[in-house]
Amino acid sequence: MTDNAQNSDTEDDNWGVLGELPGDFMMWVLIASELLVFGAALLAFVAVRATDVTGFAADQQQLNQTAGAANTIVLVTSGFFAALAVSASAKFQKTRARVMLAAAMTLGLVFIGVKGIEYWQKAEAGIGLDSSPFFTFYYLITGFHAAHVIAGIVIFALVSYFDDKRNIETAAAFWHMVDLVWVILFPIIYLVR
Repeated sequence: MTDNAQNSDTEDDNWGVLGELPGDFMMWVLIASELLVFGAALLAFVAVRATDVTGFAADQQQLNQTAGAANTIVLVTSGFFAALAVSASAKFQKTRARVMLAAAMTLGLVFIGVKGIEYWQKAEAGIGLDSSPFFTFYYLITGFHAAHVIAGIVIFALVSYFDDKRNIETAAAFWHMVDLVWVILFPIIYLVR
């Protein structure tokens, strides 16, 4: 075994059962903290919506549900490609893993493009961050999520170069968190009245 592999095994032993999670344990700490932040934001959104159900419903009707649904399909599909990259890397298929990461990154860019169009449409309609409590939450939560998509794309680009199995697993774990958050955000912000 190489020194790096021995160090990695020793580090995993330090975490006990948690060391068996795929990828790097500290990424799981980050994922847990990010899920708490998104969860708190959504709880605040739901609490404020309860004080102005009619206003939130009226503002919600101004969202592009088709774009939101399309972005859901885009992100879930990108998560599938991320999973394929992990599988390819486990089989030592580096080229295939890189192709799958490139596909996931490309779909991440599509997501950002669609979200950018949505923001542009809102700006053209004169709707901004301070237009209403609904749109304050909309921009803050979806903008924070979009920042995570961009971060995931950067992480995928890095692990495409530093393409060992653990790195790809770590990147995919982050990306799946980004997918999960959107799958929860989309219905709560776009659909639930």
